[in-house]
Amino acid sequence: MKTTNMCSSGISGINRVHKCQGDSCVTRTCRTNSTTKLYEKDCQFFLHNVQTETASIMFMQSIDSVFEFCNEKNHNREAPSLQNIKCNFRSTWEVISNSEDLKNTIPMEAPPPPPAFSLLRISQRTVCLVLDKSGSMSVSDRLNRMNQAAKHFLLQTVENGSWVGMVHFDSIASVKNELIQIISSKERNQLLERLPTKAQGGTSICSGIRSAFQVIRKLYSQLDGSEIVLLTDGEDNTAKSCIEEVKQSGAIVHFIALGESADQAVIEMSNVTGGSHYYASDEAQNNGLIDAFGSLTSGNADLSQKSLQLESRGLTLSSNPWMNDTVIIDSTVGKDTFFLITWSRQPPAISLWDPSGTIMRNFTVDTVSKMAYLSIPGTAKVGIWTYNLQAKANPETLTITVTSRAANSSVPPITVNAKMNKDTNSFPSPMIIYAEVLQGYVPLLGANVTAFIESQSGNTEVLELLDNGAGADSFKNDGVYSRYFTAYTENGRYSLKVRAHGGTNSVTRSLRRPLNKAAYIPGWVVDGKIEANPPRPEIDEDTQTTLENFSRTASGGAFVVSQVPGLPLPDLYPPSQITDLDALPGEDEIVLTWTAPGDDFDVGQVQQYIIRISGNILDLRDNFDDALQINTTGLSPKEANSRETFAFQPGNISEENITHIFVAIQSIDKSNLASEVSNIAQVALFIPQADPSPDENHHNSGINIVALVLSVAVVVVVVGVILGAAICMSKKKKSSSRPRTGF
Repeated sequence: MKTTNMCSSGISGINRVHKCQGDSCVTRTCRTNSTTKLYEKDCQFFLHNVQTETASIMFMQSIDSVFEFCNEKNHNREAPSLQNIKCNFRSTWEVISNSEDLKNTIPMEAPPPPPAFSLLRISQRTVCLVLDKSGSMSVSDRLNRMNQAAKHFLLQTVENGSWVGMVHFDSIASVKNELIQIISSKERNQLLERLPTKAQGGTSICSGIRSAFQVIRKLYSQLDGSEIVLLTDGEDNTAKSCIEEVKQSGAIVHFIALGESADQAVIEMSNVTGGSHYYASDEAQNNGLIDAFGSLTSGNADLSQKSLQLESRGLTLSSNPWMNDTVIIDSTVGKDTFFLITWSRQPPAISLWDPSGTIMRNFTVDTVSKMAYLSIPGTAKVGIWTYNLQAKANPETLTITVTSRAANSSVPPITVNAKMNKDTNSFPSPMIIYAEVLQGYVPLLGANVTAFIESQSGNTEVLELLDNGAGADSFKNDGVYSRYFTAYTENGRYSLKVRAHGGTNSVTRSLRRPLNKAAYIPGWVVDGKIEANPPRPEIDEDTQTTLENFSRTASGGAFVVSQVPGLPLPDLYPPSQITDLDALPGEDEIVLTWTAPGDDFDVGQVQQYIIRISGNILDLRDNFDDALQINTTGLSPKEANSRETFAFQPGNISEENITHIFVAIQSIDKSNLASEVSNIAQVALFIPQADPSPDENHHNSGINIVALVLSVAVVVVVVGVILGAAICMSKKKKSSSRPRTGF
């Protein structure tokens, strides 16, 4: 049966099947399935046209009497709604009133002023590189690695039509290139020649930023919307002196921190201006600098114009001199395809073959910057490209980066966007990694998505991200892959990098058409008779198409962790909450299924499950430890993210006249840490009492609503995203420079 967020439960109506064929319509009482005890699929709830309830506007705004949010007094906590599932049965107003936004807002003493509207026109991108050439940049080949990454940015990442300038700084700043518009390779090569060649002097970050302001003001009177890309590896105790100036300027500061000593004060500059923050360690094989510069595409450019990273990989070679692998170029990309190879000591032997077996020989080799690159003319061939790199020194560090653009402006390319749930964190609070895999606005399902989290000292943690609706992942099959991160090893900066790929026929593209977000009303009960509205368009929930091979990589920026104690770390993390518990009735038993949590949230294996049942949903929620416990002696927990199945006979429940059994699970780990109680699943025991016939003009208050709610087998029915759920979840944060899907 179709369900809704019935809040408040006093909203009245009747359950009916109403079908029309042409001008002929049939209305009848809803039937029930004798096995599941559920109403049939076509059963709908028709509201009485006259209502007296005042809440909730988050349920049905079209009811004339409704003008309030539901609160703790009138919230329907038994409704199988996303509000109850995600917000622990709290009402919308409880969620809103406990939010930081409301707590930090002073109530207005007068009516709100009339709104003011400003019409803004997108201008051409303006970027000024502010590059550190202080003495510390001579350590670990930092100056050269910065130049490699900056060259890749200037040759491939920055879009045609952009205005680009350059400033160097050490103890003082100097303008190396005024703003010039990128029209052809001529302007790009001019900027390449202005990169620093020698590292010396101290570090004056504010001098570099102020010089960038001067460069931009020579072309524009205002700094609003202009971008400054600041790279530094040193601390500067005067950097705080210009934070307010930067904040008031209107410019956007992107900060790339190189090495462990990069100044922390600049993070505040990027935060207050809406810029990005990246971190690159001295482990060159992790390719952090090139990844950071490669992520700095325009926030306003059309997606078809943006450079997309297909591959980013590196190795430090010693006994085995070979670095061999493949790169997939799928049909959504191929324009301006660019291969970049870097090394630390001597140029390697480079072999690259296209999908037809033709070898590519026209690499441009820059021995000074220790890099070689090749731009594929036109549109690169679709398929698997193979490369062999042979090191000529021992040891040697090699990296390869492959980027491309959309092959066709009318066909959106596959993209991956990655981020953490917060930019700063204190131990032991867990963090969540998110990666969204899309083609345009359409989510891609079944991709293999891997996160690489690099600490300040270069240690890397690898995690598989999942789109299974369990653990850290809020919704199954929405194209957002997630995982908890708790493997802190030290204080300081961490960087995130994500790789997504899919084999032939292993990834599907969901083609479900997005529904109108307005609540659909099937009709109204007027004087005891149903006046139906036009039917809602049918949506095929299973419409999917398989995709070809593809691969993408993306930087998720940097985050900072503090208060991490010395190793080994204590076990402070319980199993994650089970959020997808499902219950189905059998002949004489109830069958439960759920996704296994881990020893530490969604990693590892729990020690045991505690399953309890009750005839009252609120009693089970509020007094879980007192509810009837099911014998789980034969239930051996599986590894995290495996599917669990368990069947049991409910036996005798003390409550009288119950129509449903409610079930919940708690997980216990080896340190006896307990998870939160799972979502509550429910199973119908009896067929709900039929509604009065359509001819009977009865006011169906309360009881029929409860019947409507209780006829759902599982509380995890997803009805629709509502404001309260969005407020209490932090999954979706600020928009990024890509199609606005709320990620």
